[in-house]
Formats: sequence, structure tokens, C-alpha cells
Amino acid sequence: MTIKQISIFIENRPESLLELTEVLAKNKINMRALSLADTNDFGIARIIVDNPDSVAELLTKEGYIVKATNVIALEIPDETGSLNSILRILGENGRNVEYMYGFTGRKSNSAFMILRSTDVPTTEKVLENNGIRMVSEEGLKEI
Repeated sequence: MTIKQISIFIENRPESLLELTEVLAKNKINMRALSLADTNDFGIARIIVDNPDSVAELLTKEGYIVKATNVIALEIPDETGSLNSILRILGENGRNVEYMYGFTGRKSNSAFMILRSTDVPTTEKVLENNGIRMVSEEGLKEI
């Protein structure tokens, strides 16, 4: 049960993130999650949105270089050690986490994580077999 994440390459300069969010706001696009990584010359904004295909198309038309990637969205208990338990399960099953970032929702007692790993389908099976709740694209709209 993967969801699509959009990675947007932006220049590492003042206001480049502002320009991106202005495009999103102008087009009434609500980001569910955002992660920003940088190097000296450019940054990568990774976003989760409700309609990733149409948003990727819009951003491409606006001149951005974008890439859609399948990632896994997890709902985990908002309590000490929850993430540690999941990472232990993944490690014990030979799954490597390439990157991960969190986001909030309106549900109480839950935390949400976006996870990218090597061999996503196998990672999904490991999570499913261990009772870890994954969130679908449709489920994100309810969070």
C-alpha cells in the first residue's frame, strides 16, 4: 500500500522554497507532509499531497524538475518506543530505511511517518506481517 511522494529540485537560495509554496497555495494544494534536504547548490523538497499526479504535472509546467516516488505512510502509536519497535522489525528482516520523516494529523494518539526503503514491496510485506498499519492515498485525506 504505497503512496506517491513528489520530490522537487529547487535552488539553494533565499525564497526558492517560498516560490514553491506560493505555486501550491495559488493552486489550492494542501501539503500533508514536507521534508527538505539540501546541498550547497540545490535542495530537494519532498511533499505528500492529495493528488500527486496532477500536482507533479502542474509543477513541471511551472518549470520545476519533479520526480514521483513510491513511499510508505505509517500510522504508529504516539508513545515512547513505537518508532524504535518498527525499526527493530525492519532491521531484523533485512530492510534498509533510506530516509524517513514525520508529519502530524488530526487523529490523537497517533503519529505518522513517511518511509522510503530499498525494495518497497518486500518492506510492505514485512510491515503487514507484523501488524503495522500503513495508510493509503485515500486514507491520507482522512488524517
